Amino acid sequence: MSEILSQAEIEALLASLSAEEGASGDFGAPVATPVGGSGMRPAKKTIAYEVYDFRRPDKFSRDQLRTLQMVFETFARLCSTNLATYLRVPIHIELISLEQIPYEDYLRSLKQSAFIVFSAPPLSGEAVLEMEYALVFTMLDRLLGGVGKPIERAAFTEIEKPLVIALGERMLMAFRSAWESILQVDPKIEALETSAQFVQIAPPSDIVITVLMEARIGDRRDAMSMCVPHMVIKPITPRLSSQNWVSSAGKRTTPLLRRALTQHLYRTTVTCRALLGRTRMRLNDLLQLKAGDTILLSTPVNGKIDLLVENRVKFRGKPAIRNRRLVVSITDVVSEE
Repeated sequence: MSEILSQAEIEALLASLSAEEGASGDFGAPVATPVGGSGMRPAKKTIAYEVYDFRRPDKFSRDQLRTLQMVFETFARLCSTNLATYLRVPIHIELISLEQIPYEDYLRSLKQSAFIVFSAPPLSGEAVLEMEYALVFTMLDRLLGGVGKPIERAAFTEIEKPLVIALGERMLMAFRSAWESILQVDPKIEALETSAQFVQIAPPSDIVITVLMEARIGDRRDAMSMCVPHMVIKPITPRLSSQNWVSSAGKRTTPLLRRALTQHLYRTTVTCRALLGRTRMRLNDLLQLKAGDTILLSTPVNGKIDLLVENRVKFRGKPAIRNRRLVVSITDVVSEE
């Protein structure tokens, strides 16, 4: 018999040694599996791992990201309400995504947009609210009495700049209300920029929270976003937990908040209508009406008429004339019951 082992016999011997070590508790050695019928080949053990990009380290945990998502969903909802009241047109702002990415990646994803740079004391640093020009000019056109059509322009006039800042202040009011369960912030606009290269709120490699939103005004859909650097939120990261969010839910109604809500309600415009009466008539009679005809209503001559506020009867009164105008003299207040 030859004293020299063949390659197949050597691999079989190494495989048996590896199997013995694995049985004794050493799971680090590879396990050999037969290949064809001529020899053995070590099989790689499956190792559980997670890809980690050192250029894009995660600064926020999943729980913190969920809390931030709830905060910015609240911001989108409140921002829709504030702008709809201000512009007198239905506006719906929806949160699309929330990510943590390097600041340079955020700037690279932007097109022609307007940038509102703001601070949020007591937090240090600055954040940015970005809106596409089409969205900004749609709101400006509506604000100036138009129907809400965008203008193909990438710059603001001296008259338009204060109006854009006023729109930004309305949106930052929603930002303040959305964050009040975590921290009382006082956002202030620092600058209005029209180019991304002048918006330097963080180093290019720093991680930022980017919030992508979609604004719908009528049939138009335009994008807007918000970018908050990690260093701005870092001091309050312990508060960014779902448990803290839920526990503070009952503490949100503060005297300051109630006073602010009351002031907003005082400036809210509602539709009031006086219902003089009702009648039923045939279509043929309606088509034959002409100037000078009289229509008999259900309300008596000295009877009371209903005064509706947003299509709900709130008062009753009598019609009268004052300074050559038809008015309603309120006589009764209709209770909720």
